[in-house]
Amino acid sequence: MIHRRRFISMLAAVSFIAGLAVVPTLSSAQTVDVIRVATDATFPPFEFFKDGKRTGFDIELIELLAKTMGKKVEWTDIDFKGLIPGLVSRRFDVASSAIYITEERRRVVNFTDPYYPGGLVVLTKASNTSIKQPSDLAGKKVSVQVGTKSANYLKEYYPQAERIEVEKNQEMFNLVEIGRADAAVTGKPAAIEYAKTRPGMKVLDKQVSVELYGYAVRKDLPQLTEEMNVALKKVKLDGSYDKLVQKWLSSSAK
Repeated sequence: MIHRRRFISMLAAVSFIAGLAVVPTLSSAQTVDVIRVATDATFPPFEFFKDGKRTGFDIELIELLAKTMGKKVEWTDIDFKGLIPGLVSRRFDVASSAIYITEERRRVVNFTDPYYPGGLVVLTKASNTSIKQPSDLAGKKVSVQVGTKSANYLKEYYPQAERIEVEKNQEMFNLVEIGRADAAVTGKPAAIEYAKTRPGMKVLDKQVSVELYGYAVRKDLPQLTEEMNVALKKVKLDGSYDKLVQKWLSSSAK
């Protein structure tokens, strides 16, 4: 009887240890009711801080999608260049930061369906007459945010432009205003939004490229990608998506 009791105790101990072994696996993955989302909130009107609160089109759309999915959002703020590596290392589940869908990024992360059309544009001083179209960037100093499509696009298609890569979106614009850069290349909505508040700045009519924004999702969470796509379709059908576009992006379109 004693041996039998010891055997049963050993089985219970093994079961308990096995149960503990499962915990790290579950905690390292997305939980059932929470989506861990990372952003670089320095890119109005998509994501930025106002009065100490994170806000913007991406922020509200992600919250809307999560609500539609019956989930909550746990936000993390990091630099843009760390978004894709952070997904790969499973630090969070989704990256929401006005990210353009590219084939290079698709190799390491999944993307939701496109949620808004965008594109790269040139922002320069209104008094600058030497840059009238993107091809005029050759030989000019152009500020871009490190890790973005702008930096890679200039490197590939405008190699004669002198790239000045900076960490933050605001710094990129500031360099143009103080004359340390001739122009900045960035996303159209953000560039137009910035030029609206700075009378001495302008956005060229001709775009550098046409792009699509998507939410980046960990490769090992294909079900989450699909759930977000379903939610995106729902909010577009019920009109709530259009309300957010009207609120945040209507004045950013030319």
